[in-house]
Amino acid sequence: MRIIAVRTLRNFWERHPDAEQPIKAWVDEVKHAAWDNSHQIKAHYRHASILKSRRVVFNLKGNAYRLVVAVAYRYGAVYIKFIGTHRQYDAINADTVEME
Repeated sequence: MRIIAVRTLRNFWERHPDAEQPIKAWVDEVKHAAWDNSHQIKAHYRHASILKSRRVVFNLKGNAYRLVVAVAYRYGAVYIKFIGTHRQYDAINADTVEME
């Protein structure tokens, strides 16, 4: 899968250094994935939440951070929509949030 907006993730771990390794691990796993549907994501990431509109919420670093992505299965792409702390995640609508 191609990850669109990796720079967003890099900017986040520069502000939250403890998130760097979990984010890099997620990036590496996703780059080597070939998801055709949400069931494949759920099979690998038990704690991922599958939302409407092809969105998925991943828990990073023991759920300290949340990552919301939109998956374009047909194109093999994952679009970063949000990354933040659990508290920041609680303040957004994961179904509609967009990166600024």
